[in-house]
Amino acid sequence: MPNRSFKKSKPKTTICSLPGLGMDKKQIAVDFKRNYSHRLGRDENCTSPHYAYEALALAISDRLMERWKRTYNAYKEQDCRKAYYLSMEFLMGRTLSNAMLNLGINDTVESAMYDLGLELEELIESEPDAGLGNGGLGRLAACFIDSCATLQLPVTGYGLRYEYGMFSQAIINGEQVEKPDHWLRNGNVWEIERPEYTHRIKFGGHTETHIDEQGNKRVCWVDTHDVLAVPFDTPIPGYQNGTVNTLRLWKATATDVFDLQEFNAGDYAESVAAKNTAENITMVLYPNDANENGKALRLRQQYLLASASLQDVIANWVGRNGNDFSEFAANNCFQLNDTHPSIAVAELMRLLMDIHGLDWDKAWSITRNTMAYTNHTLLPEALERWSVNLFKQLLPRLMEIIFDINAHFLSEVSARWPGDRGRLARMSLIEEGSEQQVRMAYLAIVGSYSVNGVAALHTKLLQQGLFRDFYELWPAKFNNKTNGVTPRRWLAACNPEQAALITETIGDGWVTDLSLLKNLKPYAEDELFRKRWYDVQQSAKQKLIDYKKQELNIDLDVNALFDVQVKRVHEYKRQLLNVLHVIHLYDRIKRGDTANWTSRCVLIGGKAAPGYYMAKKIIKLINNVASVINHDPDVGLRLKLAFMPNYRVSAMEKICPGADLSEQISTAGKEASGTGNMKFMMNGALTIGTLDGANIEIREEVGDENFFLFGLTEEQVEEMSRHYDPVAMISQDDDLQRVINLLECGHFNQFEPGIFDDILASIKSPHDPWMTVADFRSFVDTQKRVEIAYQDQDRWTKMSILNCAASGKFSTDRTITDYNNDIWKLTPVSINC
Repeated sequence: MPNRSFKKSKPKTTICSLPGLGMDKKQIAVDFKRNYSHRLGRDENCTSPHYAYEALALAISDRLMERWKRTYNAYKEQDCRKAYYLSMEFLMGRTLSNAMLNLGINDTVESAMYDLGLELEELIESEPDAGLGNGGLGRLAACFIDSCATLQLPVTGYGLRYEYGMFSQAIINGEQVEKPDHWLRNGNVWEIERPEYTHRIKFGGHTETHIDEQGNKRVCWVDTHDVLAVPFDTPIPGYQNGTVNTLRLWKATATDVFDLQEFNAGDYAESVAAKNTAENITMVLYPNDANENGKALRLRQQYLLASASLQDVIANWVGRNGNDFSEFAANNCFQLNDTHPSIAVAELMRLLMDIHGLDWDKAWSITRNTMAYTNHTLLPEALERWSVNLFKQLLPRLMEIIFDINAHFLSEVSARWPGDRGRLARMSLIEEGSEQQVRMAYLAIVGSYSVNGVAALHTKLLQQGLFRDFYELWPAKFNNKTNGVTPRRWLAACNPEQAALITETIGDGWVTDLSLLKNLKPYAEDELFRKRWYDVQQSAKQKLIDYKKQELNIDLDVNALFDVQVKRVHEYKRQLLNVLHVIHLYDRIKRGDTANWTSRCVLIGGKAAPGYYMAKKIIKLINNVASVINHDPDVGLRLKLAFMPNYRVSAMEKICPGADLSEQISTAGKEASGTGNMKFMMNGALTIGTLDGANIEIREEVGDENFFLFGLTEEQVEEMSRHYDPVAMISQDDDLQRVINLLECGHFNQFEPGIFDDILASIKSPHDPWMTVADFRSFVDTQKRVEIAYQDQDRWTKMSILNCAASGKFSTDRTITDYNNDIWKLTPVSINC
C-alpha cells in the first residue's frame, strides 16, 4: 500500500494559484462547452434547456468563486468588525441573471450564447426560484444582503435551507390548491456544502447543576436528542466591485443516519426514523402550526437557525482569539430579522455561560451589546408566542435562562416604577393565563441594544402602542429604518429597456446611487422623452400580456389601465376591497353607465397561508367574479379581472414593469412598511393607497398630486372602531348596496350556494378590524380620479416619470447605509479585483 500522506514541497499558496478566469465571450463559451460536455455529460442530442442553464451557471459560479475567496481573505486579514443577518426567510428568486448583472457580463454572455445557437432568456427561465421565503420579509432580506455586498460591508446572512418552499399554488375550480415546491429537485449549482462547519443542536433532555473547581455554579444540558446543522454556502455578489459575501443556510440531519441493527432486524422504517425526524426540521418553510406538532416543528426551526449560527460565529472567534471574549461585542453584531430568531438572545447566553464559562453579568453584557432587533409587524397576533410547557419540553435549558432574564428585567422595571403591578404584568417576558406563554418579541427587545421599525409610521406606532412600555423605559433603543428594495434586481435587471433609457438620459450612476434618479425630473417636461418613456411602458405591458396569456386564457388590451395588486393574501391587505370595486365597475357596465369609460385590467396575485380560511375564500371570490366578468359579452374589453397563480419573485420581475397602477390599500395602521409599493414606483407605476406603512413616505417624496390617496387615517380607524356600523353605511350608499346585493343573491356563485356567506358576514360585522365598508366610498371615488387621469396619457406619463424620479429614497443601499451608520458601525472593505 503506497504512502498517501500529502506532502507539499512548495509554498502552500501555489496549490490554489491559477490564472484568473476570462470574462470575455470566447472564454465564457469555452467554459460553457466544457461544463456541458465533460461535467454534465451532454451533447447536441440533448434538447432540455435545463442542462444548458446548469452549464452556464457553473461557468458564472466559477467566476464568482475567485472573488468570493478574495473577499473572505480580505475580511480575515483586516480582522474587521462583522455583522450577521439572521432571518427565517431569504426569498432570493433566480440567481443567474442577478449574478451576470453584478459581474457586468450580461451582454457578453448573451452574445456568447447566441453564437452557440442558444437564447439566454430561455436559460434564465429554466432556473427555479429558490424556495427560501414567503413574502416581503424574505424578499427584504435578499435585497439587504445584495446591498451589503454592493456597499462592501462584511455581513453574512444566516438562514435555513428548506427542501421545499412555501408551496406551489395552483388554482382549481377557483380555489387555491397547495402543491409541493421541490425547488431542490435538480440540485442547486450555486451552493457549496461545507460539512467541516457542521454544528450539533440539542433538543429535549433535562438540566443538571453542579459546582465547578472554582466554586461556581454550572448547568449541564444532558440526555438530549441531538441533530446536526450542516451549512450550505451561496455567493452574494456586489455590483461590479469584486465583493462576494456569503449566505449560509443550515440543513438539519441526523447524528446517526442509519441504524444497521434495526435494518437487519427487518424494521426498515425504524432504521431511518432518526434521519427522517431530523430532516423534517428543514423540510418545509413555515409548516402549518395549527396543531401541537406543527408548533413544535416551528420552534425547532427557529432554534436550529439561532443555535447553529451563533455556534458558527463563536467557533470562528475562539479559533482566532481563544476563550477571551472581552472584545467579542466590539467586533460582532447580530441583526434579528423579525421575531422568529429572537431565541438567539437566550442561546447566546447559554453558549457563553455553559460552554465557555462566563458568568451571568459578563454574558449578559455581551448579549445586550451584540443583539439588534427589527420588528416587521403591527399585528399582535403575528408576534411569536410559545407555550412555556412546549419550551420546557424541547428547550429546557433555554427556558431556565429566559426565566432568569425575566427576573433580572422585572427587577429593573420595578426599580423604575415601584409597585406598578400592571406594568410588570404587561412587560413580563412570560404572559400569564390558562397556559403560560413566552413573549418572544419582548425577549428580543430586552436582549438587544437597538430596536427598529421599518417605516416612519410603523416605528411611531410601535413606540406609542405595541411596545410603549419598553419605549418609556429605553427610548434611546428605538429607531426607524425605512425599508427599501435593490435597484439592481428591481429596475436594472427586471426592466432593461427602461433602465437603458434612464442610463442614456442621466448616466449609469443611479444603479448604485438611486438618489440620482432625481435628475430625471426635468425630463418629465420633455415631450420627446415622454414619448420614449410611454413606448417603453407599453412594451413592458405587452410582454406581461405575452407572459400570462397562455396561463390566464383571456385577452388583455395593452391600452387598458393595468391595475395591479400582488402580495400575500391577507384580510388586512384588503384584496377584498379591490374585488368589491371590480364588482362595482361590473355593475356600472351592466347598468349602461359607461360614458367616458376607462378600460381596465385588474390583475391580482398572491398566496394565502394553507390554514388561513378567510384568505383562501377571498381567492375563491376573486376567481368566481373573474369568471363571470371575463365571459360576459356586455363587458368585453372594458373590464378584465385575472388572478395570477403562483406569485413569486420571477413573476414579479415580469409584472412590476408592466403595471400602470399599484394597489397599496391596506387598512391604515396595519402594514409595517410594504416593499412592493417601492418596486412599482421605481418602475414608474402610480400608487393608489392609504396613509399606511411606507405609502406615507412615498407620497411625501413624489407629492400629493402624483399619488392617489384614499381612506381613513390610522387615528380615524382607531376612533371608528369604537362605534363601527357597516350595515348603516351600506344602507346609505347605493353603489355599495348594489355590490352587496350581487354577492347576497349568489350572482357569482350560482352553482355553489352559500360559499361566500362568511365573507359577507365579515363585511357587515361591526367588529371587522379591516374597515372594508368604511373605506369603500373613498376608494371608489379615488378610482374615478385614477380613470380621469389615465385618459390623459401625456399627463399620466409625466406622473409616471416623476414617480420613478422620486424613488431614490427607497433603495436598500440607503436603508443599509442607515443600519450601518446607526446600528452596525462596520467599516467597508475594498476588494482588489
